[in-house]
Amino acid sequence: MSRATNRALLRHVLLPTIFLTVALLGGVRAEAGGGALLFVPPPLVTLMMAVMLLVLFARGGAVRVGRWLSADNGAVENVSHALTLGALFFASAQAFNSVLPDAGLPRLVLACFFLWTLWQNQFSAFDARRLLRSLAALFGTAFVVKHLLLASLNDAGGGGWLRRLTAAALEGFALGGPAYAASTGYVSFFALALYVGGLFLLPPSPAAESDGDEGRAVGLARDLRLLPARERALVLEELSRETEKEGRD
Repeated sequence: MSRATNRALLRHVLLPTIFLTVALLGGVRAEAGGGALLFVPPPLVTLMMAVMLLVLFARGGAVRVGRWLSADNGAVENVSHALTLGALFFASAQAFNSVLPDAGLPRLVLACFFLWTLWQNQFSAFDARRLLRSLAALFGTAFVVKHLLLASLNDAGGGGWLRRLTAAALEGFALGGPAYAASTGYVSFFALALYVGGLFLLPPSPAAESDGDEGRAVGLARDLRLLPARERALVLEELSRETEKEGRD
């Protein structure tokens, strides 16, 4: 009973709270001068990225939408699960928003990088764990570019050789929009950490731990589809041989 209660609290309370917090913090910016807080809504490109990312979650088995929203669930449970998936969508959009520069050439470059990576992964074979690791690396790289590299270049008080060299090389191009206070980077880091942590807590299906033999069979079938045709045939042949051996015994 305790395990079922913990799973229900995770699905209906903890995960929506995590993703809604990320959706709020992902758009928070602090002005460089007075420190006033601003909220930047997710631009259209981040909504497109969020859609592509959720498709990847479904393809990789990280989220089995048919199990989250099913006729076997009650109406209240389906509504709660739909709210959780909606919170995941907006949290994904705001996670991209937090690491995407607000303007300039870096914004265009990073947006194209995100879109190209997500589009390529639509046609790649991968599993949920590999997808989550690649996402963590992707967001980490973008965070370093925006909140460390570009922030140092936009720092008016910094006159290092890197800033002068980059400004000379990119003369005439905006380097990432308005400058923000250093606390913006801390907020973004906290939002990304919450988002990645929420993804690792998100079960593929609401009853992932209680699926039993059915869940293992679905996982085995998915793994077989990822294998090349020759290796898949060898595995099926070996399984058939083992089944016949057990039947004779």
